[in-house]
This record gives sequence, C-alpha cells and structure tokens, in this order.
Amino acid sequence: MAEEKENQVVEDQESVDEVVETEGAEAEVDTVEDDSLATLQTQYNELEDKYLRVNAEMQNMQTRFAKEQATTLKYATQKLAKSILPALDNLERALMVDADDAAANQIKTGVEMVYKTLENALKDNDVIAVGEVGEVFNPEYHQSVQSQPADDEHPVDTIAQVLQKGYVLADRVVRPAMVVVYN
Repeated sequence: MAEEKENQVVEDQESVDEVVETEGAEAEVDTVEDDSLATLQTQYNELEDKYLRVNAEMQNMQTRFAKEQATTLKYATQKLAKSILPALDNLERALMVDADDAAANQIKTGVEMVYKTLENALKDNDVIAVGEVGEVFNPEYHQSVQSQPADDEHPVDTIAQVLQKGYVLADRVVRPAMVVVYN
C-alpha cells in the first residue's frame, strides 16, 4: 500500500509537471504568436504606407505628364514661327519700297499676298504681332533701342516708332518688338 501511494504520488507529480510544462509551452506559444502578429502588423503597415506613397507618386507623375504634354502642344509652333519671322520681315521691307511702274506694282501685289498669307498662318497658330506706335511700352513684349523726348501729344513710355515687330505665341514671347520710346 505504501508502495502504491508512493507510485501514485510519483504519477501525480509527473502529471503536475506535464501540466506545468504544457502551460509554459502554451504561454510561450502565445508570446511567439503575439510577436509574430506584431511583426506582421508592422510589415502590413509599412507595405500599406509604401503602396499609398507609390500611388500618390503615380498620380503626381500623370498630372505632371499631362501638364507637360499640354505645354508642348501649346508651344509646338514656336520654333517654326521663329524661323519664319525673318522672311516675314524681309517681305515687309519689300512692301515699303515704292513701285514706280506696272511691273513693279504687280510684283509688289504678289509680295503683299505672300506676306498676308504668312501673317494669317501665324495668326491661325496663335502667333500674334506686338508693338504698335502709340502703345504703352511693356518690357515683357518690347525692347527699347532708342528714346525720344516726350511732348504734349506723346506721353512718356509710349512707343514712338517700331523698328521691328515682335511676336507672341499664346503667352510666351517669340521675339520682342524693337521700338523707339518717348521719355
């Protein structure tokens, strides 16, 4: 009987040890699960943050690309206009010469037709001439190359003479007008 009690005590002790080990293992598993869960949550938050940032960057790139494309389309004719302007200036100078006979008048009429065609083509592409006599001098569109004294009929900072027309494409200056200004 004493031996049975002793065996029972040993078995009970082993059962208690197993229960304690099991509880310790479960606590250890809970701690490991909590650590894994916290790690996964941190990784999830980091990935979500990266996703949001990349998404915002993509939207910004699309917006920037759309603006650049609109600007490119808006000013696409600038280089062509700049190339045509010297020819237009020469045609304008040719029109200033007086024609003294019928043949010269016919040539002048032809030059005038070409000049008007080029001028209309520029207008159709939003290239507008700037710099008229009597306009107020604007340094954004005009370049003063000379000055004349102002008087009662001609106020200060107005254009007295246009030496070379200026041109503007939309809101961008293709070439400033070279002018004489009253001071």
